[in-house]
Amino acid sequence: MSSCSKRCLILLEKCRNMKHLKQAHAQVFTTGLHNNAFAISRVLAFCSHPHQGSLTYACRVFEHIHHPTLCICNTIIKSFLRNGNFYSTFHVFTNMLQNGLRPDNYTIPYVLKACAALSSCSLGETIHGYSSKLGLVFDIFVGNSLMTMYCVFGDVVAARHVFDEIPRLSEVSWTVMISGYAKVGDVDSARLFFDEAPEKDRGIWGAMISGYVQNSCFKEGLCLFRLMQLNDGAPDESIFVSILSACAHLGALDIGIWIHGYLSRERIPLSIRLSTSLLDMYAKCGNLELAKRLFDSMPGRDIVCWNAMISGLAMHGDGTNALKLFHDMEKTGMKPDDITFISVFTACSYSGMAYEGLKLLDKMYSVYKIEPKSEHYGCLVDLLSRGGLFEEAMVIIRRITNSWNGSEETLAWRAFLSACCNHGQAQLAEHAAERLPRLDNHSGVYVLLSNLYAASGKHSDARRVRDMMRNIGVDKAPGCSSVEIGGVVSEFIAGEETHPKMEEIHSLLKKMHMQLDYNH
Repeated sequence: MSSCSKRCLILLEKCRNMKHLKQAHAQVFTTGLHNNAFAISRVLAFCSHPHQGSLTYACRVFEHIHHPTLCICNTIIKSFLRNGNFYSTFHVFTNMLQNGLRPDNYTIPYVLKACAALSSCSLGETIHGYSSKLGLVFDIFVGNSLMTMYCVFGDVVAARHVFDEIPRLSEVSWTVMISGYAKVGDVDSARLFFDEAPEKDRGIWGAMISGYVQNSCFKEGLCLFRLMQLNDGAPDESIFVSILSACAHLGALDIGIWIHGYLSRERIPLSIRLSTSLLDMYAKCGNLELAKRLFDSMPGRDIVCWNAMISGLAMHGDGTNALKLFHDMEKTGMKPDDITFISVFTACSYSGMAYEGLKLLDKMYSVYKIEPKSEHYGCLVDLLSRGGLFEEAMVIIRRITNSWNGSEETLAWRAFLSACCNHGQAQLAEHAAERLPRLDNHSGVYVLLSNLYAASGKHSDARRVRDMMRNIGVDKAPGCSSVEIGGVVSEFIAGEETHPKMEEIHSLLKKMHMQLDYNH
């Protein structure tokens, strides 16, 4: 290769923008490298980069190649995939086959990712069959991609078949299966795979911890995190995000504070995602001051971060500051999304700001062109009902009931019933209660109605509702609480007798009761 050709290849490697790329591309022709597969692949790889290049330019380059090599085809397929142009991915793949090019263990994974992105299980199965004919299913890259695709479709049985066929598994193989079972809610099978993994890297630990948290097994997630630490595992950002979510749901503030301190001690930079998880944890654990302090110190914020802070203010009943923060967000040029409006509607609801909520509904639709979803209407039903605007709430329920599914309608009627009970609106509460048993046999419906009757002196009606619960087999869900002491979270369920320290708890409660009687 001539010195000019070498300089051209070096120039291609050092490209930083499209201007540099086009200059290097011109030199490709002048130095006679236009038939060099590596040089053309570098041109395609750069100019199809989502952030720096131009996919249109890449397509023009590719169209002028008379006999593209497998390397060049793989590069353009990857480019289409990275830019979300999945149909073009298949178009190039089909042309490859028609031109007699045999795909390799790089081609097939790209195509399988496109199948998953298009939610085309049948097409994925076709690619699977073709890969079997080529003998590629035993390749670790192809096998892992097949498992990932099937797990995206929720077909863990097919994924398991592929897993069993791969002669040499990698840590990624175990990670994919753990995540796949967790995604379909089978955390027990996920844990079996976790336990059987011969070596556990950070990805395997993270998949199992995340799987627990995603399936509301928060205590199990924290226990596994401690086990990871005992095994000298080094958590990454995703694991910290999962654990902070578990802390938020359990109210485990001490563990959350420890994680924040650990991040500071280890000088781990706080990304927007990690900072958002921390402030969400602080807000849900009741420390709004720390959440606000962290929010104010962030150099950059995305929409998820703004939503978390607005939601934190909302759940603490600070509707005024939640709306102020919403307007501050607008001033920065950040465009609210549908989640933002759920948060501000909730803030208005908890703070008795019904009319402000209705104004925001109009703004959401007219200014930001966001079509209200069932979740928004559900928030509005709650908002209006809490504000005593029962007729207006009924209008919304009647208007959109046909477009709701059963669970969404149930939530709306439940919110309406709860507000009617709080406002002593017995007649409207009875109307809501008549609708709810047909939708949902949740004990809360009957308990609310029974309490309303009892509070209004209708004790016979209250007993009738309780008897109805017994007759149709609806049990009141027992109360549940949790407490964190010394970094350990303990859960208690009303009426349970299985706690290992139950005798000590009863003894202490008895002493406290005696002390209270003595003080009185």
